[in-house]
Amino acid sequence: MHLDHSETFPERHTYSADPLRPDGSRRALRVGLGGPVGSGKTATVAALCRTLRDRWRIAAVTNDIYTREDAEYLLREAVLPPERITAVETGACPHTAIRDDISANLEAVEHLEETLHPLDLVLVESGGDNLTATFSKGLVDVQIFVIDVASGDDIPRKGGPGITTADLLIINKTDLAPHVGADLDTMAIDAKRQRGDLPVIFTHLTSDDGIREVADWVTGHLAQWRAGAAV
Repeated sequence: MHLDHSETFPERHTYSADPLRPDGSRRALRVGLGGPVGSGKTATVAALCRTLRDRWRIAAVTNDIYTREDAEYLLREAVLPPERITAVETGACPHTAIRDDISANLEAVEHLEETLHPLDLVLVESGGDNLTATFSKGLVDVQIFVIDVASGDDIPRKGGPGITTADLLIINKTDLAPHVGADLDTMAIDAKRQRGDLPVIFTHLTSDDGIREVADWVTGHLAQWRAGAAV
């Protein structure tokens, strides 16, 4: 079920991972955001939309098990026009809808691309899950995994596919570190040990520039994508 789209979707083209649309034009870059409950995924999506919307044509797809809370938050915050925000109710563990059976999300993404063409960027936010949550490469082109300082500074060293293999790891809510006794240097060392050369960005979204480094990372991938290079 999709927010604000009660009608039946048209037949899907299912070009999925193909970078080109059926008409030969380049489709939007698809960026997946996953991570545990409460890590700040929706706030990250909102901040990215605010920062990038004046330069890029953006749409967003959110996933929740039985509600539309995340999409409704984005609508209340007016981060994008309403027609650019769609919700998927997964009805099961969120990771199933982004990794195992991606049909509902793929349908939502392709519907946005058909009705709003041209788009530059589609952000697909998974519902809160655990450290194993990963996206199918048939659904997104790059994956961001979000964890937060308040959950403990041992989270990076616990590993899991989300932490070890995501294209970007965000360690969020760094402003809370002094209040929860988290050591950011330890988190950085553990993240480096788990991820090697894959990037890690520390963020807190209480400042206007808190998302800037992440936005620059996304912009870099967008530039590569539009140039026809692999991301």
